[in-house]
Amino acid sequence: MRCIVTGGCGFLGSHLVEHLVKKNHEVIVIDNLSTGNIKNIKNLKVKFVKADIANKEKISKYFKNVDWVFHIAALADIVPSIENPKNYFSSNVIGTFNVIELCKNKKIKKFIYIGSSSCYGIPKFYPTKENSQIKTEYPYALTKYLGEEIVMHWGKVYKIPVVSLRCFNIYGPKSRTSGTYGAVMGVFLAQKLKKKPFTIVGDGNQKRDFTYVTDVVDAIITVAKSRIKNEIFNLGTGKSISINYLAKLIKGKKTYIPKRPGEPNITLADIKKIKKKLNWKPKVSIEQGVKKVLLEIDFWKNAPVWTKDKIKIATKNWFKYLK
Repeated sequence: MRCIVTGGCGFLGSHLVEHLVKKNHEVIVIDNLSTGNIKNIKNLKVKFVKADIANKEKISKYFKNVDWVFHIAALADIVPSIENPKNYFSSNVIGTFNVIELCKNKKIKKFIYIGSSSCYGIPKFYPTKENSQIKTEYPYALTKYLGEEIVMHWGKVYKIPVVSLRCFNIYGPKSRTSGTYGAVMGVFLAQKLKKKPFTIVGDGNQKRDFTYVTDVVDAIITVAKSRIKNEIFNLGTGKSISINYLAKLIKGKKTYIPKRPGEPNITLADIKKIKKKLNWKPKVSIEQGVKKVLLEIDFWKNAPVWTKDKIKIATKNWFKYLK
């Protein structure tokens, strides 16, 4: 297949690109490198286009004779989305609009949007189903959901075979190590390397549905090959573990920081739909996944090392606006 992967130099994108190349697909990577790293796809036979998806004219010529489009490019993280919502709207909404627009009348075989479980906000019910109430708590979550709405609407109106995957807490090698305070796994791994205590939010009993990156790639490819279209699927493990248990698996000392507003006590995907319609299920347990990550822990040697004081400064606006 001839494929486009937006955000192909990022964490999930680069794992997907690697898989596609191994399977001898032709791959075009579009990435502005704002959070992605070109090193993530080094030695892979791909066409790399450095461009921002918010600039439609710059990317339009690459959408000719394309079979699969994997739209992963997005700005992530909570605090920056509160501080610079315009950037998030530009990337996650305008950028998504541009990418799906370029797929009109092109005979695309499958368009896959990487959505976010953050659209559920603080759910009332667990495990959380795809038809649960949408309750976005911060601009990142809102812009990812608006992007999904555009994709699904364009799929319906313009007959594009689209699928959205609402991902839950993806982790694994090459996860982001940007200067922004973000995902817990990378924070803990950088702290472990520098022999610093793990900064655990609240009492650490909150639970997350952690999904290993190769399982996510497997689900994406399963969707691409299928005849399924115009559907939304949760993509998780259907199991959740506490942050205290995660800290125990990674092994290190712990310190506790204040609980934060706008965060659910639990994320837990109901994955009955993807299991039934696509016969997909996750293969990597959290214990196996953490072992795999620890084998490649040196990847995080240059990642920011967060302390209680640094986190307090970095999340000041989080508490200010989401209280």
